[in-house]
Amino acid sequence: MVGGKLGSTKRRLLVAAILAGLIAAIQLFGPAAGAQQPSSSSSSLSSTSDTGSSSSSGTASDSSSSTGTESSSNPAGTSVHGTLIDRKGTADTKDDQPVKDVKITVSKASGEPVGSATTDEEGKYSIDVPSGEGAYTAQLDTSTLPKGVKLPESAATLSFQLGPGQSRILLFDLNAATRVTTGKFDEFLQAIVDGTNFGLIIALCAVGLSLIYGTTGLVNFAHGELVTLGAIVAYYFNHDFGWALLIAAPAAVFVVACGGWLLDAGFWGPLRRRGTGHIAQMVISIGLALALLNLYLYTFGGITRPYTDYHAQPAWSIGNIDLAPKKFISTVISFVVLIAVAVALQRTRTGKAMRAISDNPDLASSSGINVDSVIRLVWMFGAGLAALGGILFSVSQDVNFEEGSSILLLLFAAITLGGLGTAYGALVGGFVVGLFVNVSTVWIPTELKNVGALVVLILVLLVRPQGILGRSERVG
Repeated sequence: MVGGKLGSTKRRLLVAAILAGLIAAIQLFGPAAGAQQPSSSSSSLSSTSDTGSSSSSGTASDSSSSTGTESSSNPAGTSVHGTLIDRKGTADTKDDQPVKDVKITVSKASGEPVGSATTDEEGKYSIDVPSGEGAYTAQLDTSTLPKGVKLPESAATLSFQLGPGQSRILLFDLNAATRVTTGKFDEFLQAIVDGTNFGLIIALCAVGLSLIYGTTGLVNFAHGELVTLGAIVAYYFNHDFGWALLIAAPAAVFVVACGGWLLDAGFWGPLRRRGTGHIAQMVISIGLALALLNLYLYTFGGITRPYTDYHAQPAWSIGNIDLAPKKFISTVISFVVLIAVAVALQRTRTGKAMRAISDNPDLASSSGINVDSVIRLVWMFGAGLAALGGILFSVSQDVNFEEGSSILLLLFAAITLGGLGTAYGALVGGFVVGLFVNVSTVWIPTELKNVGALVVLILVLLVRPQGILGRSERVG
């Protein structure tokens, strides 16, 4: 009786400690912590282009040689900036040249000018927008372009939105390289390259979700928020603390992995010991996912933000295929980590224990395996992999508060396609789903790409209900 009360008190103290940590995070990383962050939510107004076809490097200007109506004070903290580069009509960056003395004017949607600037010797410009958030247009005065530098009139005006305290990068294509394609085959090759990267990231995130289901029976709808958490923690380490992403990323993976351990120790573990059913736990995970999603929205904000490192990179042109260096490195990292995970599950004692519990928890327990300890390691392991997947995804797509929830359906499709509860099945299913999602855009609208993946899932399950690597079982 006394021991039970002490155990209950310890669990309450642990949950209280977790809640206190969340409150501290809200205070530390509240809206004021990142109020004036750059955004790249629009591909036409962002420096995240992986194709290398943009004429602007998108680097922020430390100072501006602007003239005209620029305000000396900007209480709203909103601004636009960028760099004008003459690409000489080629994809080779060696012949790029900055374009100076070009006038750019920002106006409200109503047409009222709010600021202007001319580019300096390095082609940089910066314009404060003291009127704050709202809809604006940026007009490049083509009459001020040097001889030989061309920009279509339709591309000389950009429409964009500014949020509270937001600084946005504008891109103007000056003599941009014209990409020559020979039809659907080139699009297919590009989709294969992009799909390989995306598929490996989906597989990375799905492994933990599959192991958690296999060892506990929990369908965890909050797994996507672990993906987002990894990306956001890495962003704060990289942007606010000034750490290089190569240091911030492993630190964020470690923090989220520890968070996964605490989540099981203080939340899911007590629920299992109380005998909470799987359906009830699934409903609880949905509520937890919604709570975390809104917490991210409050602390991080609804603006998409890039990491400080590897933000604007010219792409490598391999024939008619464009591949950004950061995407190539992301693909290599994902592949190496997945190979390491597969080897660890096959060769190490902990990996064998995880697979044993996933196959038959009761038999594993009777064999002397500490099921609770292994499940805790599974949560730690799965959370860390989800965080790494979120970071690699954000390197290409930037950080957003709902990026994890946006790929959650694909994660479930991956583990179902590969075989529920099997880690190797999640690897295969994740790669297949991610690859098909990108390749399908060659023939169907981008908005329907997830539908195509689900159609493939349905077709495979009709032929093989247990999934690609799942085992058929007798029912009844």
